[in-house]
Amino acid sequence: MNRRLLVLPLAIFFALSAAAASTDGDVLVGLWKAKHWLRPHVRSTLIIVRKGDAYTADMAGSVVAMTVKGRELSFRLPNGRGSFRGKLEAGEITGFWYEPNEIPLRIHKAGTNRWVGTVDTVEHMLTFYLLVQKRPDGSLGVLVDNPELDWGVHVGADTIVREGTVVKLIGKSAAITGTYDPKKDVITLPLADWGGTYDFKRDTDDSDFYERGKNPGRYVYHQPPALSDGWPTQSPEAAAIDRGGLEATIQMLIDRPIDSNDTPIVDALLVARGGKLVLEEYFRGQDRKTLHALRSAQKSMVSVLAGAVMSQGGPLTVSSRVYKIMNGGTFPPDLEPRKRAMTLEHLLTMTSGLQCDDWDDNEKHNEDEMWDNEESEPDFYRYALNLPMARNPGERAFYCSAGANLALGVIGRATGESPVELFDRLVARPMKIDHYLWPLNRAGQPYGAGGASFNARDFLKLGQLMLNGGTWNGRRILSRDYVNRSTSPLYPLGRFQFGYLWWIHDYPYKDRTVRAFWAGGNGGQAVVVVPELDLVIATFGPNYFSAGGYYVQLDVIPKYILPAVH
Repeated sequence: MNRRLLVLPLAIFFALSAAAASTDGDVLVGLWKAKHWLRPHVRSTLIIVRKGDAYTADMAGSVVAMTVKGRELSFRLPNGRGSFRGKLEAGEITGFWYEPNEIPLRIHKAGTNRWVGTVDTVEHMLTFYLLVQKRPDGSLGVLVDNPELDWGVHVGADTIVREGTVVKLIGKSAAITGTYDPKKDVITLPLADWGGTYDFKRDTDDSDFYERGKNPGRYVYHQPPALSDGWPTQSPEAAAIDRGGLEATIQMLIDRPIDSNDTPIVDALLVARGGKLVLEEYFRGQDRKTLHALRSAQKSMVSVLAGAVMSQGGPLTVSSRVYKIMNGGTFPPDLEPRKRAMTLEHLLTMTSGLQCDDWDDNEKHNEDEMWDNEESEPDFYRYALNLPMARNPGERAFYCSAGANLALGVIGRATGESPVELFDRLVARPMKIDHYLWPLNRAGQPYGAGGASFNARDFLKLGQLMLNGGTWNGRRILSRDYVNRSTSPLYPLGRFQFGYLWWIHDYPYKDRTVRAFWAGGNGGQAVVVVPELDLVIATFGPNYFSAGGYYVQLDVIPKYILPAVH
């Protein structure tokens, strides 16, 4: 046979095979979306009826008898579907739904001996996106995105390959094999570490993967609405803020291409000046009702709660001895002198001296260890109290979430009340914060170092309260002295200064600097206060494991927002 005739068919064969592989892969190009529910979302009407001295609760298809102790009412749904505890106060029933988070409920009177309310829990759902794009070399790149928890980074894939009905996600730390059904046009991937199997379907250009869709168009400012939550609103002109500057800020955020896990994502951005809301914008399908996890920004709420208890004359001061309070009023026997000297102020400034540093990868005593060992030691207060001492209290600040959570425990033990019920009574209700979520650990203790969820308008109130010197709409919640101490640079911590669980930072502003303080949490959660400019800014973000956690604080605010403020 002529050798040249043999070579030609082989060349044609390989060329056709390469073309077929390319065609196979091209069908995957585009945006794909999948959802997985980890726990059902409960939204149900709760009806409480009184007959004589007995109360019954009608909810989710069950009618159960309530336990009555004085003014306190409680019940538990069968099959572990949740429970309620509350009090009858001034004709209404106020309390909390437990599922296992703590969610406040306001159950209003609806006739004689009848009360009606709504239990609305947070959706426990994971969403994954696959953005598949063809590279110049013909291979397919993939961006895996998880907007709720930023777990797309941990999937670790940057390439997707299709071989017939087999699909593979490949990366330095990933090798996930799934299937593609050409008839249904569905990609199925087993993501066992993230809840199970996901069926990906094609998404549209209006997808919430993008800040405002793939082709958002030109942003035009609109004044936020005044609602019944206590926020008055005003235009940028009335607030002496450049409207064009605000529009340029939002336009910049929505125009950025999302082509990498390290593209900083913003879920919400709000600006208030002079005590009035000026800007309120949400992204990626979120809105003003969305409850967003605060992460460590919740620590600043613990500081606010401590100040509120002191302002109301509660049995607590910043000099209160931690081990004495946690031991019922007396120090434990044989307690070492350094632990005996530890005060609430040491916990609030993260200078407790406990051997605990969340930022040191070589330090075993940290927040991860506490949660990882929850089954063997569910009492997080006891975990912190049993930590060894590494230095004298007040000597130096180390970032210790266990200590911040212990501060919440000190507040509860000193007052003899649930810390979350205290927060609801002393802070939330006076500030018209009606719907939020506060996490509980396995021992049923509210966690004070992160994980609470609030909506953005209520989160912004936290900054306004501090800017006002401790008042909200004329009602005093904190003393001015406590606010001043909380937001003063008492200790260096990392690249910033630290007060009572509040961060302090200086911004460049025109030809000078202005001092700011803020509550901050992993992922991009922050409420930033600039007293000299009468300015409060709140932001949410999902950048938990990727770059961008400080994006708004250190980039957007100094480069875009502050230059627009006159």
